[in-house]
Amino acid sequence: MNLHKLKEVEVYFLELYPQGFKDVGLLPIIKRHNTAKIGEQVRELFAKENFTQPELICENFTKIVSKSTLISLFEKPKVRDMVKSMRMERRDMFAIGLYELLYGDKKEGFETLVEVLSFYSLAKWSLVTLIPYYFYRDKEFFIKPTTTKNIITFFEIEGLVYKPRPSYEFYVKYAKVLESMRAEVSEKISPHDNAGFTGFLMMAMEE
Repeated sequence: MNLHKLKEVEVYFLELYPQGFKDVGLLPIIKRHNTAKIGEQVRELFAKENFTQPELICENFTKIVSKSTLISLFEKPKVRDMVKSMRMERRDMFAIGLYELLYGDKKEGFETLVEVLSFYSLAKWSLVTLIPYYFYRDKEFFIKPTTTKNIITFFEIEGLVYKPRPSYEFYVKYAKVLESMRAEVSEKISPHDNAGFTGFLMMAMEE
């Protein structure tokens, strides 16, 4: 990872937004994405006790996808159609995968979710990482393909090859890199919201 580049974009970002993510200039973006409020809702909708009802879990997934600004408008109706057409055993698998991802064996949960979504040609990084990110905003990362590819290229991260099909191995390696990058910058731009930090990287690269 090119630490010099990271320090350069940090300086530039803080020139634009001296208070980091508390700067008034960023308030419109923060309000639009509203990740804190959606995070609270996700922790309620995907509480452990709700997983006894796979159909409810699938409906709640649709609800969050529809509400989230992190998911493209193009994918929202596809997710609604997927959930409507799901057979009972796939609803069960989906709920089990999500449960494991949030509360149990993360690798097994990740791979189960990818498997179920693959049936509907929806095994996409954004859909696999959405709920874990909202549930644990300070620990898990939301993976957006274009941003991820740009970060790997721009910051010259070695040993990471992005592929469209989500894999747990890539996620773990990439998350470790992002955590190490976050540790190198000011607390003003490393908030307790990992989408905020990747948002900083994205905005800095664009500028």
